[in-house]
Amino acid sequence: MHPLPDTESWAGLGSIGRVERSCRGGDTQTLERRSFINAIGADAKRFAHGVRGHWGVENRLHWRLAVVFNEDASRSRKGNAPAIMISLRHLCINRFEQEPLSLGLAKKCRKAACNDDYLAKVVFG
Repeated sequence: MHPLPDTESWAGLGSIGRVERSCRGGDTQTLERRSFINAIGADAKRFAHGVRGHWGVENRLHWRLAVVFNEDASRSRKGNAPAIMISLRHLCINRFEQEPLSLGLAKKCRKAACNDDYLAKVVFG
């Protein structure tokens, strides 16, 4: 095992964790390994809960991008276009989440598309 370099920078380190995930699709099986540095102590249950919580957030975001913004149909493939478009989609999600109207994301998008005043309220706050 190698010692950590620049140990002063790691003062809050509580543990290092690793997650392995095996996925099977048809005839293909993949094994994915991810390592995490944590401020929490060596507590496997707490670590697993944190990793699952992180993936819950990620999955919810990806679902919104795929369903509400139809991201899978995007044809932006060259140069900086894919990175720019994903940044704009994330910006839209964040602005709609900050808007206090109690509608779902898809309904807020439709309302903004049909109502310039609402769109201005979402964009400019």
